[in-house]
Amino acid sequence: MKKLMTMTRQFRDDENGAAMVEYSILIGIIAVTAIGFIIGIGMWVTGRFTDLCTALNGHGGGTCASGAGS
Repeated sequence: MKKLMTMTRQFRDDENGAAMVEYSILIGIIAVTAIGFIIGIGMWVTGRFTDLCTALNGHGGGTCASGAGS
């Protein structure tokens, strides 16, 4: 019984596992935020290029790719 109580106290006082879980959650939150930010910027840039292409073509039916490089 004494050994069980000792093991219980050691488990209660050990903070390494809790710290690892906290850091894992923090890394997950940072990763999700970074991915969301990158996707948002990509969508914004795509929209800006689409608007520019539409304005250069003078109408919404054309594509800028046909005149690329000339």
